[in-house]
Amino acid sequence: MQMPNNFADARARGTKTSVRAALVWVCVALLPVVFLSVFFLWPLVSMVTLGFSGGGAGGEGASSVGGAGSGWAGVLEVLGRRRIWQVTAMTVGMAVAGTLGSVALGIPGAYVLYCLRFRGQRAVRAFVSVPFVLPTMAVAIGFSALFGADAPLASWHLMGTKTVIVMAMVFFNYSLAVRVIGPLWQGLDPRAQQVAAALGATPTRTFFTVTFPALRPAIVSAAAMIFLFCSSAYALVQILGSGNATTLEAEIYNETVAYMDYRAAAILSLLQIAIVLVAVIVSEKLRGSATNAGTQKLGLRPRLTPSAKHLPALAVSGATWVFLASPMVALVLRSLRRGGTWTLANYADLLRADATDRLQTSVANSLLISVGTALVATGLAVIVGGVIAVILSRSPRATVARVALKALDALFVLPLGVPAVTIGFGFLVSMSGPPLYLATSWLLVPIAQAVVAVPLVVRTMLPALRAIDPRQREVCATLGANYWRILATVDGPYLWRTGVIGAGFALAVSMGEFGATSFLARPQTATLPVAIYTLAGKPGVTEQGMAMAGSVILAVITASIMVAVERFRPSRTAMM
Repeated sequence: MQMPNNFADARARGTKTSVRAALVWVCVALLPVVFLSVFFLWPLVSMVTLGFSGGGAGGEGASSVGGAGSGWAGVLEVLGRRRIWQVTAMTVGMAVAGTLGSVALGIPGAYVLYCLRFRGQRAVRAFVSVPFVLPTMAVAIGFSALFGADAPLASWHLMGTKTVIVMAMVFFNYSLAVRVIGPLWQGLDPRAQQVAAALGATPTRTFFTVTFPALRPAIVSAAAMIFLFCSSAYALVQILGSGNATTLEAEIYNETVAYMDYRAAAILSLLQIAIVLVAVIVSEKLRGSATNAGTQKLGLRPRLTPSAKHLPALAVSGATWVFLASPMVALVLRSLRRGGTWTLANYADLLRADATDRLQTSVANSLLISVGTALVATGLAVIVGGVIAVILSRSPRATVARVALKALDALFVLPLGVPAVTIGFGFLVSMSGPPLYLATSWLLVPIAQAVVAVPLVVRTMLPALRAIDPRQREVCATLGANYWRILATVDGPYLWRTGVIGAGFALAVSMGEFGATSFLARPQTATLPVAIYTLAGKPGVTEQGMAMAGSVILAVITASIMVAVERFRPSRTAMM
């Protein structure tokens, strides 16, 4: 007669345990939800509201876009401006050109670096990966050192044109195309190509009929990511465009800072977000069809020794690698010259607060501010991103919990698709008044940088956490371990290893972040990218030299962080 009571007691204890577990996870989820709601959704909603309600000091003709009324009438009036669509077309056009250039050069590069075998291949792979992690501001200054006034290629007259901006986009994203396409190409089963060749197909026909369809999923995936990066190349446009070429993000900055027309800036931000959403939707559809079309099986493809038939791919890749090295070499050389002579004066002036009247502090102090700000932003991003990764790695059985998890996943990755300039503008709109009044607080910059870095941390940590066999947690629970003990013993090693990598990425991104920071940093607390931008916009020899030297230091620090991250990245076997 005791068995039913014992069974009922066990069932009641199980129910209490389930309820307690659900409450624990709800409480854990509150931290990132509150953080992103306050510092991302609220600024975003405030910006949208401003776009429809009207605001700012800009009246009719006060800005490059022009003033407008409130409500839908104001939105339609701004959208009716010819310049709006010129800027939108220029944004999309340069992004498409940058994407096509990156993919077109990346395909032969992927073949050479992943399907051939030659001495120094690993070193070339590492070199090709460096541009993608360099700060945008440093790269923009590097192209200015190559094509600007008194530069080696000044006679090409590319500064201020869309061509140099597209070239800089390709510089950044070539390595992304190579790293996405190369591993898939290396793993393709070569027998299909061998059969096509045996039937008399030329190498060109074999590529387009057999190899290219199998590579389509990787090509589409790379193109989608590259387009998103190219459409938000804010610093490149600000430095290299010289007012002649512009994008929506650059116009958002101009409307806010130069004309104080917040309404027009908000509408431009909405257009930028719309372009991102359309690009994501189109890429998902293309990726789905490409995946269905790519039916070739993966295998062990032997890497080939370069021969005469590989000369076209080798020539294109070699020329591309020279192109990648040129801006950085020019930047270093220009940083060591002033007035036509070799000197270290540009670097020495970084330590002096009185070296130029364009800054209210020394560049060295701006570097210290950047480091301190980036460390705070990294701490926030790792805490919030780590909690998000732990939550998303779970596989609940209840339907309601699974639906909630999908909704949280959508919320947590949303900042990845919103340009940093839009985030900075949203902060400016929402944090200037009640209830937080953070517009004058030093915390605003690291918080904005953390919002930008959180999705990167999540995407770094989540795959490893999802790879954990859930039975390990179940065994620990059966043995009486509580939630925190399970988290420490089962998830802990993965959280530590991937957390270090995520922290490295977040630190590098925060050190070079310019889009959101350009809205929020004050002259007295300018970060290094903002100080470089201020100096680069002035014609003086001293200011230009200091901008070059500061860019070299920023690039070296960021590249060193990424090299350290790659060096300490655990191998796949170490993670098992």
